[in-house]
Amino acid sequence: MSFDAVLTMTPSKVAIITLTGELDATVADKFRAEIQKATAQDARRLVLMVKDLEYMASAGLRVLIFAKQKMGPKVDLYVVEPQEAILEVITMTGFAQSVIVLDEYNQAEIESV
Repeated sequence: MSFDAVLTMTPSKVAIITLTGELDATVADKFRAEIQKATAQDARRLVLMVKDLEYMASAGLRVLIFAKQKMGPKVDLYVVEPQEAILEVITMTGFAQSVIVLDEYNQAEIESV
């Protein structure tokens, strides 16, 4: 399955990036580009919709770390609806302590924080 990353910005400056397919080194730059667009628009939250992300290699994890560093400590990073394999990668590496993992997207909750 191919990879795609699509950025949507809400009026309250929440960046939502929907990730689908398989995130490996060959496509990590596409994900990184969407992070950079969100940063350029002064996003105050970053929400990663990963329900349809089937695989994430270490290159994808590096982009998550890049996102956290690039956006700074005041920007919360949410990972929404991760499949077991994605959650395992995030948890095993310890990165789960740097993100907020949600079972479902709650717009009111995320945008009001």
